[in-house]
Amino acid sequence: MKSYSVDDQDRARGREPWIEFQRAPDISTGLYVLEAGEIDEQEPHTEDEIYVCVGGRGRFVTPDGECEVSTGSVIFVPALEEHRFVDITERLSLVVVFGPAEGSRA
Repeated sequence: MKSYSVDDQDRARGREPWIEFQRAPDISTGLYVLEAGEIDEQEPHTEDEIYVCVGGRGRFVTPDGECEVSTGSVIFVPALEEHRFVDITERLSLVVVFGPAEGSRA
């Protein structure tokens, strides 16, 4: 077993918006942080993805729809779907889970 703290990961990531803190062949986990007003420049991923918002506020958009995001929001994104966070009004902190591990299908 391994245990992680979102606060520890946030301090460790420095100025990068993304830090991976767990990786196994079938799953990887990390922390994605966007500051208020920041532009989310991510591209679609080759793996399924789950976002769990642990702080902040914004909106999430895909070609098929959009939703408000705040602490406690959980979002599933299938592989290859275009998506991004927009209208970030409070620093957005998200635990991200990839299945299989991020980049393993690329």
